[in-house]
Order: sequence, then structure tokens, then C-alpha cells
Amino acid sequence: MKYLKLLKESVILALGSVMINKLRTFLTLSGITIGIFSIISVFTVLDWMEKAIRDSISSMGSNVVYIQKYPWSMGASLKWWDIIRWPAVALDDYHAIAGRSTRTESLSLVVGHSASLSYRNNSAGGAAVAAVTDNLEKVLSFEIEKGRYFSPYEYTSGTNVAVLGAETAERLFKDENPLGKEIKLQGRKVRVIGILKKEGEGGINLSNIDQITIIPLNFGKNFINLRNRFVNTQLIVKAKPGVNVQELSDEATMILRSARRLKPVEPENFSVNTPTMLSKGFDPVFTGINIGGWLIGGFSILVGGFGIANIMFVSVKERTNMIGIQKALGAKRSFILQQFLAESVLLSVIGGIFGIFLIFIGTIAVNYLYELNMHLTFSNIMLAIVISGVIGIIAGYAPAYSAARMNPVDAIGYSFS
Repeated sequence: MKYLKLLKESVILALGSVMINKLRTFLTLSGITIGIFSIISVFTVLDWMEKAIRDSISSMGSNVVYIQKYPWSMGASLKWWDIIRWPAVALDDYHAIAGRSTRTESLSLVVGHSASLSYRNNSAGGAAVAAVTDNLEKVLSFEIEKGRYFSPYEYTSGTNVAVLGAETAERLFKDENPLGKEIKLQGRKVRVIGILKKEGEGGINLSNIDQITIIPLNFGKNFINLRNRFVNTQLIVKAKPGVNVQELSDEATMILRSARRLKPVEPENFSVNTPTMLSKGFDPVFTGINIGGWLIGGFSILVGGFGIANIMFVSVKERTNMIGIQKALGAKRSFILQQFLAESVLLSVIGGIFGIFLIFIGTIAVNYLYELNMHLTFSNIMLAIVISGVIGIIAGYAPAYSAARMNPVDAIGYSFS
């Protein structure tokens, strides 16, 4: 109880000092505020990036493999000049997996293409088009907001129909209802039958799903050369329940090696990629950004800490006479030390709170302007307060210690010298 009473008195004295010296307090707080703002804003953006990427990777499926020409991570034995000569994943590979795999639940071949889209006077040049076989909706996670998806007949007959991403639909049709309307794709008329639900920023699937246009592959063959070695294709394969992704990957590798007639000594001329490869690839990136955030904010915090230390030395000098009186009346060193440390920590924490407030306002503004789902997390708030408190203790200890060691007679006599 005695300790709590002394702590209460220290805080009251610290608050009084802070309120009396408003300009000095403001200048002191600015350094810590900028430092906390620098560190926590980097961490807030990093948390948003990591969550968006992790969610996108998760949406790709933990039981799905992506068979492509290009690998998602380069092994030591792989060389770019060798990979470029590999054939693109083709319909023959699709039929090989579909006909021989015992661990596959569903699969779809996706051919990426860049094309011009137009509707009346509105156009979208270089739009991302995905020409797909059936079952794409079974291997990838997406929702139809308006209309419907392709029917089996539309797949097999190559009907000129399309499902548009939300942003593509907005760009071409503005406020008009797209369903049933005809757009032009590479000069060909295509009827819009569905609109995908908007996902927002952060997706890393086929392309940005909000900007994609999906068509049946049998229709896409009319203007996409599937024999081109550089055509952008990927085979998405989903495992049966109870089959892990490594088993599926191994089986797919074996089937494609056989289908492509590769000799046992020859390396694969295709890549079997999994979402976990992406996740591992991003880990060092997040670590690097974390380190960068600490370095950027660390310098700001260091400057703020020196500012607090200087102000506290000034405060000790101004209150030398009062320190002498307190010690003459029986105040112990621990009380004097605690009194100035409380003031230093209070200044630092208030500066940190201002920094948190600025970040909070910033996230609201960014979410409003760019429709991002960015939030200041509780863990980052607590981290900011802890950092502020620690800086306050470190910066204020030397001035507080010098005050605690003062001789009461010398301190009282200081004001008369």
C-alpha cells in the first residue's frame, strides 16, 4: 500500500509538471509520436499484406496442385534458359491426368490470354481472359453474385458466353445491368451470363479475380493458339478427400512423365506447384519488412528518447530546490527516482498514444479511399505502448538517478547560488 501511495504521488507530480510546461511537453511528445507512428504503421501495413496474401493462398486450397510450365520457386538445378524451352501445359496433359489419376476429385485447364473487350463506347484494352475447361468452380473458390455459371453444354459446344469479374463489369457497363448483354471480345460477340462477386485488393489467384473474364475453352480456341510454347496455361488439380497434396503431386508427376515419354534419367519439363510453396516463399519477405520497420522506426524512437532525456535533465535542474526540500523532509532516493521516472514514462506513453491515434485515423482514411480491409490490431496497440514505456524508462533513468543522488543541502542552496 505504501508503494502504491508513493507511485500515486509520483504520477500526480509528473502530471503537474507535464501540464505546466505545455510547449516543452509538446516538443518532447512529437519525437516519440513520430517514432511510434513509423514503427506501428509499418507493422499495420505488413499485417494487412500478410493477412491478404495468406487468405489468398488459403483460398487456393490446401488440397490443390497447380501444374504449370514455370515453377513458383527455383531449385538449384533449375535454369531459366532450360525452363523457357519446356512445352506449355496442354490439353493432352489435362486428358492424361483426367484419364489415369486415382487421387483426383476434379481438375480444370486454364488458359490465360490478354484481349480487348468493348461494349458500345466503353472498352477495356489488355483485359485478362481465362479460357477454361469444366469444373473450374470445383477447384477454385469464387462466388457468382449475379446470373449463373456455364452449363455443361456451353462448355462442350464452345458457346460464346462469358462470366465477368466485378471491376470489368463496372468498367464496361457502368450502372447498366450486364446480364444478357453482348460484348465484343477480340472482335467476336460474347453474351454475358454472370458476374463474379467482388473480392477487393490482395488476390493472387489466376489474376485479379475482379478484373478477369472467364470463357469456355472450346470457344477460346477460336482465337488462342494452344500450340504456342509460350501460351499461359495451368492445370488445376484437386485431391479426393483423405488424399494429401504430396500424394497428389507425386501421382501427377508420374502420370505426366509417362504421358510426355520422359526417360528415367531426364528431369521433368513441367512444374507441379502447391500453395505451401508460395507461403514459404513469402516468409523471408515478411521477415525483411519487419526488420526494415524496426530500423526505420528505431531511429525515430532513438531521437525521441534523446529528446525526453534532455527535457528530463532540464526538469531536474529546474526543480533542484524542490528536490532538496523533499529530501530534507525525509523523501528517500527511491521516491525521487520514481517521481522522475514516472514523468518520463508518462511523456513517452502519451507520445505513443498520439502515434497510435494518427495510425488509426490513417487506416480509416485508407479504407475509405481504396476499399482496403486494413485495421490497427490490439497486438500492435500494446506493442506501441510497451515500446513507449520502455523508451521512457531508458531515457528518464539517468536524469532521475542524478536527481535521486542529490545532497539536500546542496540542492536547497542551489537556488541561492
